[in-house]
Parts: sequence; structure tokens; C-alpha cells
Amino acid sequence: MTPPIPTRRLGLSGPAIPALGLGLMGLSGVYGAPDPDTPRLALLTRAHALGLTLWDTASAYGDSEVLLGKWFAADPSRRASVFLASKFGLKPDPSTGGIQIDSSPAYCRAQCEDSLDRLGTGWIDLYYAHRVDGSTPVEETMAELVRLKEEGKIRHIGLCSVSADTLRRAHAVHPVDAYQVEYSLFGALAIEGDEGGRVLETCRELGVTVFAYSPLGRGMLGGKIRSRDDLNGEGDLRQWFPRFSGENLPGNLGLVEKLVGMAEEKGCTAAQLSLAWLLAQEGVVPIPGTRRVEYVEENVGAVGVELTAEEERQVRKWVEEAGLVGEREIPGMMVEFNDSVPL
Repeated sequence: MTPPIPTRRLGLSGPAIPALGLGLMGLSGVYGAPDPDTPRLALLTRAHALGLTLWDTASAYGDSEVLLGKWFAADPSRRASVFLASKFGLKPDPSTGGIQIDSSPAYCRAQCEDSLDRLGTGWIDLYYAHRVDGSTPVEETMAELVRLKEEGKIRHIGLCSVSADTLRRAHAVHPVDAYQVEYSLFGALAIEGDEGGRVLETCRELGVTVFAYSPLGRGMLGGKIRSRDDLNGEGDLRQWFPRFSGENLPGNLGLVEKLVGMAEEKGCTAAQLSLAWLLAQEGVVPIPGTRRVEYVEENVGAVGVELTAEEERQVRKWVEEAGLVGEREIPGMMVEFNDSVPL
């Protein structure tokens, strides 16, 4: 029987929250066309029943907030039992067909109020700046987030993928409760070292909780992707990621095979092993996303997987030696730890 999901303290003095969350971006597209509402709402209901009640969405995630609004409307009493995070800052660029970053106070407020309308709720538990635009001083963005908090529209404040310097400047205005960034064994450990400006160290110093998005390497660490044929067709954004290219993917499977081997020895899955490794990192909350109920159940099972110190070191050594090829992101997409790079 899977033990209850453990908790983490949010920020310096926030509430106890589940140490494992549910990322909702993929439920509304990105990795293929979204499913009909009925199975998606059923997935949310199953996650809730399992105690997986930390949900992460954003205004930029297709119809995600609208879908959540439907789920809350079906039983308004459930809203208080879900710790809901959302984000602002990304908007369509009609001139290019791409996306612009806007972290201005005016856009922050407008996006928050629009999100509340779509969600059909009076508050958002954790509200992030999805990125900063490089022209709006982060102090101005934070001041508006503080005003929204004082008005009761949001309860906690977060930033995504900013530099350590920007995080410190923001924290000087008002304590930042959360920092979200890609963090996984699939070659996404930059937050730990010099490449990422030692942001993880800064978060721990300031008491900021780290939320790890794509903790399963966009599905790669689940051990079920063996070729590009296992992706979800033309609508799957991973078709365009260099690390998933036909040239690079075969060479990147070596790391996955090692994780699968250790997982089999421990009686768990590679996905559970990968999540357990992140759960063992101080102050880190993984937020894996999925479109399938069976994977929700599998991910929750990660809380019952314990790694010895030696196993944790061995996994890290495999990652360091893996020699993964291909960039993690599509060229020109959002860059982490850099506060002035547009999409």
C-alpha cells in the first residue's frame, strides 16, 4: 500500500503542502491534441482522491484554467482542498505567431483577474511570474503581486526560472515563497551548479521552495519512450526538441536503461525512481504532468520508494557520465536563468 504523500513547508512560513504535485500543461495540449473533457475531469478526480492535491497550471496552458473551473463548479466544496498554482506573463505575439513575455504590473493584474474568472474561484494559492521580460524591474512586478496578495486574490508569490540575482532582488521586496524551474535526471541539473548561477543554493539560503517541472524529462525517464514512434504524432511538441530527434534519441536511451535496471532491482518503475531521487533533494517538490490516470497512480507510488545514500550518488554519477546529446529546449524558446531573453 502506498504511504500518504509527505508534505513540505512552502517558503519560510507558508502552509504544509504535498511534496508531490500535478502539472497540468500537457492535459491541455502541447504533447498532442487534448482529450475530451470527460476523461480529463476524471483524471483530476482520481488525483484528488489519491491526495495529489497540489495542481500547477497557467494562463498560457490552453484551456487548463477553464477545465479546472468546470471541475470546481461540479462540487465547489472541493476548492478548499486543492492547493492551486497558476502563472502570468506569457501572451501571443500576433506579429510573429509566437509568444511575448510581459511581466508588467498592468499585465500581472489583468492576467490574475482573468484567471480567477476562468477558474471560477476567489483566490489562487500560489501565483507565479511565468518569466520576467527584461525591461520591467522585478521590484515593480513584485509590488503588484504584493497588492494582489493584500487584496486576497492570491495567497503566495512565486517566480519561474529567473537568475539568482533577480530572485534576491524580488525577495528584498517581499518574501518569495516558490521558485519553479526544469529539474530532472534527464540532464536538467543546471539549477544546482555554476551554469544556473547556483540558484538552488540561493533558494535554500532564502527559504524558497523549489518546484521541479518536467521532472520526468518530458516523459523520457518513464522508460516507455524507445523511439520517436512512441511520441504522440505531429501535435506533440517533443517532435521538435533536439534531445528527442531521430539522430539524438537513440544515444540518450543509455541513461534511461540504467535507471530502468536499478528500478527493477528495487521493485519500482523508472519514473518512480526518478521522482524519488528528486523527493530526496532538500526543499524540492516535483510536479510531473500526465494525461493518463494510470500514470497519476504510478507517480503517486514514488512516495513509497526510498533511496540509500549510495543509490542517490550512483544515479547522479550516471547522469554526469551520460553525455546526453541535443538541447533540452527548442532553439529560441524560453531560456532559464537569463532575465532578458524573449521567446
